[in-house]
Amino acid sequence: MSRFPLEEIQSKKILVIGDLMLDRYWFGEVDRISPEAPVPVVHVARREDRLGGAANVARNIRALGAQASLLGIVGDDEVGKKIHSLCTEAGIQAHLVVDFTIDTTLKMRVLGRQQQLLRIDFEYPPSATALGQLDQQVKSLVESHDALVLSDYNKGVLTHVQAMIAYARTKGIPVLVDPKGTDYQRYEGASLVTPNRSEMTQAVGAWHSEDELTQKANALRQRLSLDALLVTRSEQGMTLFAAEGRSHVNAQAHEVYDVSGAGDTVLATLAVTRATGMPWSQAILWANKAGGIVVGKLGTSIVTAEELL
Repeated sequence: MSRFPLEEIQSKKILVIGDLMLDRYWFGEVDRISPEAPVPVVHVARREDRLGGAANVARNIRALGAQASLLGIVGDDEVGKKIHSLCTEAGIQAHLVVDFTIDTTLKMRVLGRQQQLLRIDFEYPPSATALGQLDQQVKSLVESHDALVLSDYNKGVLTHVQAMIAYARTKGIPVLVDPKGTDYQRYEGASLVTPNRSEMTQAVGAWHSEDELTQKANALRQRLSLDALLVTRSEQGMTLFAAEGRSHVNAQAHEVYDVSGAGDTVLATLAVTRATGMPWSQAILWANKAGGIVVGKLGTSIVTAEELL
């Protein structure tokens, strides 16, 4: 495995566009059951807010040493302002379109003794006006970056994803996509799409052998005119399908503590290494290593360049 190209990465600028959210954690102790209902009573001792969704991808890109810009939509509320301040703290160039008709997406988790007891989600689709403002910013931002990352959480920000991909490709900018849903035609022309095992099954149906997976993956790659397709497979590692052939890397043997946000870390690592010109087959080795580290951390976390050196 070649060295992690930190010096080259530091000069690269990555633009992330996608669904923004705030991950809010309430940590506490549980020592009794509520007299009102058979549920635990959590005495909250600590609160923590973290960047989530596409913002977590940008946070990982910064932690890996590259420059990160973030484009997305927030509401005119406390959560949106918190996302902006956390971006500033992390050194992310935030370009946040404010949608006055919605509240910012929030995922609130309640934990007792480090065990997640409850998650409450607040999410609303963006307005057509906000999407139009976002589309205008895409055109002004793409050209000044070395790679475009599209982080799709199916919350509506990437409604016009096809136009974003087409525009970036006319400018010669590589496009990496973390997909959602079953309509993969909308990602046509991307450089790389990174479905997990479950998303790949949704897209192409079940497979019963490695040969069948290879056949289905290559058919999808060719139909969408992708440079490469990466299927992340949890404990089975990850498999890359490209014109040059198939490359597989086994999962790093780490204790799995929390898989939330692991896909964001993998995507960020692929973006920064690929931006230096590293071949996909080498980039997935670093992405696999980073993914193996982040699943040993609680919640949406990051991997730093120092951890990979």
